[in-house]
Amino acid sequence: MQLSTRKTLDRSFTGMGIFSILLMAAALLVLLVPIVVRGMGAFVFRATVEHRRFILEHFGRGDRPEVEAELAEIRRARQPVYDALAAFKKQLVLMSQKDLLALPIARRDEYKWADSAKIAKALRSNLEQTEQYVKQLLGPLPGEPAPVMPRDRYGETRWDRSLVTLDRILYRETYDYSDPTKMGVLVRVPRAELFEGTELAPLFPYAENHLAELMHPRWTFYWRFVTDVPVDASMFGGIWPMLLGTIYLTIGAMVFAVPMGVVTAIYLVEYAPSRSRLVSVLRVFISTLAGVPSIVFGLFGLAFFIYKLHVSDSPSVLAGSLTLAVLVLPTVIRASEEALRAVPLAYKEAALSLGASKWRTVVTVILPAALPGVLTGIIISMGRAAGETAPIIFTAAVSIGRPLKLWEVFSEPTPALPWNIYNLCSEHQAIEEIRHVQYGMVLVLVALVLLLNVTAILLRARISRKLRG
Repeated sequence: MQLSTRKTLDRSFTGMGIFSILLMAAALLVLLVPIVVRGMGAFVFRATVEHRRFILEHFGRGDRPEVEAELAEIRRARQPVYDALAAFKKQLVLMSQKDLLALPIARRDEYKWADSAKIAKALRSNLEQTEQYVKQLLGPLPGEPAPVMPRDRYGETRWDRSLVTLDRILYRETYDYSDPTKMGVLVRVPRAELFEGTELAPLFPYAENHLAELMHPRWTFYWRFVTDVPVDASMFGGIWPMLLGTIYLTIGAMVFAVPMGVVTAIYLVEYAPSRSRLVSVLRVFISTLAGVPSIVFGLFGLAFFIYKLHVSDSPSVLAGSLTLAVLVLPTVIRASEEALRAVPLAYKEAALSLGASKWRTVVTVILPAALPGVLTGIIISMGRAAGETAPIIFTAAVSIGRPLKLWEVFSEPTPALPWNIYNLCSEHQAIEEIRHVQYGMVLVLVALVLLLNVTAILLRARISRKLRG
């Protein structure tokens, strides 16, 4: 090959390598930046007085006299809203047919030919919607019994959600089908126009202009999002049971996978005949196991560990850990095998020449020298085990649960970050209201995996320095 051709190829491969690195970095930025930005919304946000009230009543944290004084202040600010609702309800009961037909709503196009009964029905329907959104924003109305569900007992705890709910109070959405050649066009109609001339009309400009007085937003650093338990299906509180469950499952998987993986690698490298048909079959099995879809591992764990071996009577952390151990076992074997093969042959020959047995040579010389590579494989496997969803769906995970004690992992299922992220993003009835929880969970999971990988890098570097002397 000519020198000029070789240089051209070298430059081409170098350029492709640099381009690939830049492309991967850009992909990571595109993926991670939204996760970090939106995930931080679970920790740093403008909390309303309802959030401080919730934290005080459920977790006993906060300055009680200060919160009670603040609640008294906002009750005074909210009183005009309650008065407007009560006054309109009385007005609607006392209004005659003539009064209803004299309202501006009767002159709107959609009600122009309606009778008083239809106009009264339209007013009641919009009143119910307005009252529902007012309760969502401010909590239950005065005099009403305290609802059982926390989501109905408290108003909006976050300022961003308060703005969304205010918009629903101020506007109703309808569709315009006047053009038969087009699909319905979404139209936002100000509710104030529907209640013009009634006792409820002042509510809308008051709520719009005094929202800060109604909610008392304040910047908050909610670091206990990681350590608080969730309340009302993750509508409030934190993610501690999910994080703890993920840690249990990950550590449990490593407890089973690491000894089996490392011992298997030692056998394949140091003891197995190089041309044995049995060894070839074992390598095929390991390679096949590495390519099996993760959902298959979940079904296998359910059928084998729970129904066949009865390691637990139902899904449990133990069954999930065993399933994850089988999932990451090929990675541990491959990483350990490559690390053992990378140890210089002179180490082995020197130990044997001094009279050490083969097993003693492996344990005291070869394995310590291969430890950086083995640890790297273990930590990478931990990262994969922490992020897997499919294997734990059938064997370990539940949507809602309390933090487990250590002795309960043998018989109880647990919430886990991967499963709960999927569940909250796809099956929760209030998906939009808890976007901050979803992104907060993703951020914590990504941070956990990154922490494991950084730990692997640091351990590898430290052990390598010690081995070099």
